[in-house]
Amino acid sequence: MSGHARREPRRLTRWWRRRSLRTRMTVIAATAIAVSVFVAFQVASELLGWELRNTAENQLRADSRVLATNAARDGLARVELPPYAGSGRLVRVILPDGSTRTPAGQPALPPVSERAGLVAQGASADLMESSDIDEDGFHVYTLRAGAGAVQVASVADDSPVNEFGFGMLLIGLLCVAGGTLVGRAVARTGLAPIDRLTAAAERVAHTRDLDATIPDEGGGEIRRLIQSINDMLTALRNSRQAQRLLAEDAAHELKTPLTSLRLNAELLIRLDRRGILDSALPAGSRTRLLNDLGAQVSELSTLAAELTDLARGDVSDESTELLDLADVVMAAAARARSRMPDIDVALDVTSVWVSGRPAALQRAVLNLIDNAGKWSPANQPIQVRLRADGRSAVLEVDDAGPGIDAADVPRVFDRFYRADSARALAGSGLGLSIVQRVVDAHGGRVTVARSARGGALLRVDLPAAAPPTPNARLTAGEDTAVH
Repeated sequence: MSGHARREPRRLTRWWRRRSLRTRMTVIAATAIAVSVFVAFQVASELLGWELRNTAENQLRADSRVLATNAARDGLARVELPPYAGSGRLVRVILPDGSTRTPAGQPALPPVSERAGLVAQGASADLMESSDIDEDGFHVYTLRAGAGAVQVASVADDSPVNEFGFGMLLIGLLCVAGGTLVGRAVARTGLAPIDRLTAAAERVAHTRDLDATIPDEGGGEIRRLIQSINDMLTALRNSRQAQRLLAEDAAHELKTPLTSLRLNAELLIRLDRRGILDSALPAGSRTRLLNDLGAQVSELSTLAAELTDLARGDVSDESTELLDLADVVMAAAARARSRMPDIDVALDVTSVWVSGRPAALQRAVLNLIDNAGKWSPANQPIQVRLRADGRSAVLEVDDAGPGIDAADVPRVFDRFYRADSARALAGSGLGLSIVQRVVDAHGGRVTVARSARGGALLRVDLPAAAPPTPNARLTAGEDTAVH
């Protein structure tokens, strides 16, 4: 039984949640009006009943005083009692011996109560009582008179209250019906902006037209909702535009290496089919051609990897952790030395802790060193410096190359952008774009300046973090050793 009782509210909740917002508003409006009418009926009935009782009791007191005055003048046994008129008030005299006198033909009153008898004996001056006999209720007022008392009573008449209640019931039903209609009209009017917003959103979803905007109307929450959806459409529009530009730029950048790779491959295939590969291409020329093919394949692989990394945006499965940026910089420098054995990388790093993704940060540092390696002379090292500056971790990569022209500085971090002087060098123009994306994702910033040696100085500022406690470092070292 208890399980069934628990399931009922759940069913009611599920039923309510399946209703439309318009239906909910209509039901809430009708319920609110019904409750208001019921409360008003209860309060009005109580006030009406109290007013009727108070009027009846005041009339009983006035009639009792007249009868008591006559009894004091004529005596309780001889006072003339008004004849019963068939309705209205009832009178009775309580004699000193406890007997009573009533007019002829008057209906019987309730027996004299013990408290009324005390009034007749002089214990108190008066008493107001209410009593029930069968279906009739009486209001009885007892007043001390001489050696006894007089009583005046009236039949309690609830018909005015009942008639009032019936009238209020009819009014309440009409109010509930009217409230339902009003609630439905209010719901329809109030939800009209939502209906138009839904229609506009469905139109955008059907036509895929992200350039459309939803008209700003209404106020308060409706306006905020429309603005939020318009902001979402703007973000989707910008995202689609960025994807289109990325695809167009990628196609443009892939065209040249793919064309060169295809021509070289076709040359080798054509000479091989003619059987003159060895005679047409001496060993030295063939080696250079194969080296060019390898370099072009490597360039395409690098470009594809960078395009994939850039297209993923900030989406990454790598978790953020507290790390020493010095370890990241040294690991990136070691990879750079293996990729560019002719270039020297001079490190001047101090321990600075940051919160970030180690692989992404190492990729950014490696790209900075690779970019510097393209320009740095063979006899001049790339200087990599890491230090703490207030609440920031500052990384600087300094080369002794020709530097970056002032006209190229605003666009140096754009995708696929390559200065005129860099077009003859290997690269895709995506390295510094990836650097900026990684730095932005870590809440930092990257800037370009001219170094004291005349080359480019790329500076990265990242928010520094408090270093871990010695116990945490020891635990981390033990875990690393175990793994």
